[in-house]
Amino acid sequence: MMTKEYLFDEKCRRCPRLATFLDEVREKYPGYHAAPVAPFGDDDPDLLIVGLAPGMHGANATGRPFTGDHAGIMLYETLYKYGFSSAPRSLSIDDGLQLFNCRITNAVKCLPPQNKPETAEIKRCNPFLAEELRALKEGSVVLVLGTIAHAAVLRALELKLTAYKFEHGEEHELPGGLWMIDSYHCSRYNTQTKRLTESMFQAIFARAKEKIAQTD
Repeated sequence: MMTKEYLFDEKCRRCPRLATFLDEVREKYPGYHAAPVAPFGDDDPDLLIVGLAPGMHGANATGRPFTGDHAGIMLYETLYKYGFSSAPRSLSIDDGLQLFNCRITNAVKCLPPQNKPETAEIKRCNPFLAEELRALKEGSVVLVLGTIAHAAVLRALELKLTAYKFEHGEEHELPGGLWMIDSYHCSRYNTQTKRLTESMFQAIFARAKEKIAQTD
């Protein structure tokens, strides 16, 4: 299979606030990745998962999306259950874990203070996501984790945000034959408060597999 090239800049400093923050984090935690976090997974996936941004002691530390923090626990367990991952746990960037027919990315590739990127930062990072979306083939599913990821996908496709309301479990037909499925983010807060339960999350992935199978 031919490898697709995605727009990504591991030395990006487009956002002054984020770049300065990463400099501070790198000084405080010398062993951390503390740089833009590249997407991870299959080069030509039928499923693209879009999260918010790297977590301080998760992807920002390990260099792999959703690896090393609580948010990744439910995600990788579910990916494994539905055949998208070679293991149920993602421990480090060199643990040998592989994703099958799936790719994980973030709306914002750099760690934001308090995990809250500013609107201007989301927009500056949007071309990276737009490039990934353009590379998807017809029938692919874009699974968005939370409202920021939802809006980022719409912005990347130059669609009106008001035309596609975020709602957990909602499915949206997008241009280019893509489908977007909304899910609450698998954050510690959402899982501990039961806003997002294991069965709710699994239902999202079961539906994603059904949509993918319909186009195979």
